[in-house]
Amino acid sequence: MAEPDLPRLLLEASRALGSELVADLDERGIPDARPSHVSVFLHIDRRSGTRLVDLARRARMTKQGMMLLVDDLENRGYVRRVPDQLDARSKVVRLTARGRRYAAEARRAVAAVEALARRELGDRRYESLRASLEELVATATEGWASE
Repeated sequence: MAEPDLPRLLLEASRALGSELVADLDERGIPDARPSHVSVFLHIDRRSGTRLVDLARRARMTKQGMMLLVDDLENRGYVRRVPDQLDARSKVVRLTARGRRYAAEARRAVAAVEALARRELGDRRYESLRASLEELVATATEGWASE
């Protein structure tokens, strides 16, 4: 049997870490957590809220993808959309009290999953993995170099 290709390995690693993240959040009292929700909670300004377009850019997602996440979180009572005081045409996504708790627990859960990966790999391999992934993401974002 052939070894799994790199995209498959990255996908499986992402799923494994996402499952660990969801399990951690469940233990922290957030039973309806999804790995994708964390993209909102890690990038939203906890005091003033954040425009949807800025959330999408920070999370490296499409506006449409972020809108679906925000819709889901709004339906669950974690965020709400309010008029942007600087631009009447725009809305700002703000955390509700329930959302502020989720955001705090999401940050803790992400730190716990990263600590788990660091323990599993050791400091040197963990840092090497992070650096390699960041380089791949940057290269892909800029467009792969043509040979």
